[in-house]
Amino acid sequence: MKYIAALQTAVTGTLPDIEPTPAELDAIDIEMPLILARVELLDAQIITLDRPPNELDTRRIRRARRKVLNARRDFANRTAPVHSDGAA
Repeated sequence: MKYIAALQTAVTGTLPDIEPTPAELDAIDIEMPLILARVELLDAQIITLDRPPNELDTRRIRRARRKVLNARRDFANRTAPVHSDGAA
């Protein structure tokens, strides 16, 4: 069996940096509270997949939804552009 692969650098080129840039890492750090809140909500929802939710599960899901909404609000307020000329 003969494998077909592009071995020439003119065809394959150089691989881009696989590491994230500092700007991308900063963006991830800013978004991390929202990511963690979504993971917590997903965990709470997964618990109730194989059984009906009891009162504790319902409160856990409700609390996780509030965390997601608060994290979304904080993220939106943090990343909103600031206009110095008074424009909205």
